[in-house]
Formats: sequence, C-alpha cells, structure tokens
Amino acid sequence: MKRRRTSLALIGAAASAAVLLALWPHARDAAALLQARDDPAQLSDLKLNSALRNRELVADNIDAALAAGDADLAGSFVELAREKDISLDDEQTRRVADAVTEANSSTHLAKNFATGLVTGKADDVASLSGTVAGDLFVFGDIRDVVREGKHLAMGEETDRLILGLATAGLAVTAATYVSLGGATPLRAGLSLVKDARKVGRLGEGLAEWAGRSARDVVDTPMLQHAVAGGSLLRPTQTVSAISAAFRAEKAGALVRLAKDVGRVGERAGVRAAQDTLKIADGPKDVARAARLAAAKGGKTRAILKILGRGALLLTGGLIDLTLWIFSALLALFGVLSSIKATSERATQAWLDRRKAKRLRLQMVAAAVSAG
Repeated sequence: MKRRRTSLALIGAAASAAVLLALWPHARDAAALLQARDDPAQLSDLKLNSALRNRELVADNIDAALAAGDADLAGSFVELAREKDISLDDEQTRRVADAVTEANSSTHLAKNFATGLVTGKADDVASLSGTVAGDLFVFGDIRDVVREGKHLAMGEETDRLILGLATAGLAVTAATYVSLGGATPLRAGLSLVKDARKVGRLGEGLAEWAGRSARDVVDTPMLQHAVAGGSLLRPTQTVSAISAAFRAEKAGALVRLAKDVGRVGERAGVRAAQDTLKIADGPKDVARAARLAAAKGGKTRAILKILGRGALLLTGGLIDLTLWIFSALLALFGVLSSIKATSERATQAWLDRRKAKRLRLQMVAAAVSAG
C-alpha cells in the first residue's frame, strides 16, 4: 500500500511537470507582456516577435503598400525588416527605394505643399508644411471659425471640435510668432487633428472625447460677436477678436493631445500621426503613440499597421494572460506538492524499514539470550 502511494505521488509529480512544461512558454510570454504593459515600445516588440513568426508578413505588406501608392508605409516596413533581421528580395527593396525617391522629389514635394496650402489637407510632410503655412497665415483657421461660428449663431448644427481647434489654432499661431517657431509642433498637431476630423480619420472614441473637451474652450457670446465683425480682409483684427474668445484655462487637455500628435508627426511622419488618430480611442492612446514614435521612429507606421491599437496597450487579453500565469503556478504547486509527498513517503518507508530491521535484530538477540 505504501509503495502504491509513493508510486502515485511520483506519477503526480511527472504529470504536473509535463503540464508545467507545456504551460511555461505561454506563462513566460504572458508575464513579459504584463510587465511591459506601460511601455509601448517594449510591448510592441514582444507582440511583433510573435506576429513576425510569419516571415512573409513584411514582404506582403510592402507589396500592398506599393500597390496602394504608399511609399512611406513601404519604407517603414523596410526599416522594420532591417531591425528584425528579416531578409527581403532585392527587387522589392529596389522598388521601395524608387518609390520613396519619387515621393521625395522636388516636383512631388512642391505639388503637395501647394495642395496642403490651398486645401488644408495633409497627407505627408510636404502637404502638412503647406497646411501649417496656411494656418500660420491664419486664413484656414479664420475660415473654419467664421463658418462654424455662424452655424452656432444661427442655431444650426455646429462642429464644436473644428471650432475649438481652429480657435485654439489662432491663439497658438500668435504664440508661434512670439516664440519664433517654438510652438510649431503644437501648431502642426492642431492642424493634423483638425484635418483628420474633416476627412473622417479621427477614431470614434477619440472624436467623442475631443468633442467634449472642445465645448468649453470657446466663449460663445464673445465668439459670436467676433465672427459678426470678422473678415478675411482684416486678418489682424479678426484674429485678435477671435483669440479673445479662446479660454486657455479650459484647453489643457486638447492642447496636450495636439502636442502628442505633433510629436508623433515629428518622429515618425505625418501619416503615422494620421494612423494614430484613426486607431486611438482616447488621448492616452495618442500619448502612448508619441512614446512609441520616440523609440521606433520611421518603423512606427509598420508597427501600427501590423498590431493596430494593440501596439499601444494590452487590449482584451489581460484575463487570458493572468490565467496562463495562474495555471502555470498551479502546475508548479502540483509539482512541488507531489515531490514533497514522494519525499515524505520515501523517507517514511526508509524509517519503517530501519525500524523493522532493528526489531528483528532485537528479537534475534532476545532469542539467543533465552537459549
């Protein structure tokens, strides 16, 4: 019976060890992800290591980006491939280099700058430069404030976010001139958020948050008075009147968002900032994206393309990760408990044998003495 119990304990230890070995890789990865949950760069690296086990993923995305005419994204994937030691076909690499060269040609840059200046839409660095230039000359922001301000005055549907961003933009533009360009990243961030709102590239959750944040940024009566007397033909007077309606003390959260967007654009490019605005569910996501861009630079777009919002935070897997770790701990407990039980029973069996041996020797000695 004792041998049977010892054997069962040994079987339990072996079974628990086998389960632990099977669970260990998952538990180890889960623990690493949980530890990196507040570091977007480290978190994205861990997730990429898993995603890039499919070595064709990068090449397929490069082909798709080239087919869509997105040289910037294709170049981002090439940078990621270099970092992860993923070999690419020479012909594919050459096509990416040619596409990037064409996108950076003087003719293309001049065309996009003019497009951004006239339309206020930013798709790359050149068009963003045009958009920011237009906003620095205040015409774009005045146009948006006057249009949305008139809607507000007439009781019509008003885009409060565009109104708040444009009003903040006019105030920031004045600060940009005063600081000799020191506020340009913020100015660029405001332009990017405003552009994303206009063309529907702002994520739903972020749009709702930004809309709520923008409602108190503007003093409505003062703005209505400024709009009534404003004109693009009198930009200086109009800017002064509209800027007076801007409540700087209420705009802290919106300004922080624009700064983070500007940082993403500076480190990873305009389109990376646009991708961030599209997937972000709130300002914390954008702040994390700014940290990711600071660490990954030009590779940021490729990372966001592969992982989406999962590059910025743990999404929907916290319970699963915790269960992997808990299961591994249970298996470890089973191994240790089985080893303890086996040791105790083996020790008890050895003690019982020693005791029985001593008893036999005593009985033999007693028999000899009696004889």
